Amino acid sequence: MHTLHETGLRRNPVTAIDKRPVHGPVHVGELGLAGDRQCDTLNHGGRFKAVYAYSQDEAQRWGSELGRELPIGWFGENLHVAGVSPTDAVIGERWRVGESGPLLEVTGPRTPCRTFAMRSDEDDWASRFTARGDCGAYLAVITGGPVRAGDTIVVEHVPSHGATVRDLFTGQGHERVAAMLGQQTDLAPEVADKARRLVGRARKGETR
Repeated sequence: MHTLHETGLRRNPVTAIDKRPVHGPVHVGELGLAGDRQCDTLNHGGRFKAVYAYSQDEAQRWGSELGRELPIGWFGENLHVAGVSPTDAVIGERWRVGESGPLLEVTGPRTPCRTFAMRSDEDDWASRFTARGDCGAYLAVITGGPVRAGDTIVVEHVPSHGATVRDLFTGQGHERVAAMLGQQTDLAPEVADKARRLVGRARKGETR
């Protein structure tokens, strides 16, 4: 059992990355949190990227490295969570948030974009974020419902293939990723493409 630390909604009219804490209940529907939106719908949003989760531990590691406090929402997360690592969640893992809240499914990693790099005000941020590997996770909404700060997060299902968000983001664990391709029937298209490329590269390397 884990804890939802905060929820985040958009507060910038140009980019939806600027999230701030919300202390009351917020409904989560098929395309994300009520009151939130995606400005760059080509690269963000949609069913497979309805919710973005980042962990308190991962944020604190970055804060220590950067030498500054990073407020909740700094990473553009909708859910700021404690006690669970979205980056190390298994693709297809399902979370129940709160007693009557939504059921969410982990769908894949977040890739740092130009907007995120500009917002960070850090040199070579996208490369540094990628090298660290703590990317957080996108989640799809299986069933909707309200979330609020302090809700518990219960992991209700973990697929047996074991391929994690970190595996996809860092290009590792090709055997697990291959198993995922055989088991998961509803992968995000870009995740499936990345997984096939990873497995293909690994198999070519094995035959040399």
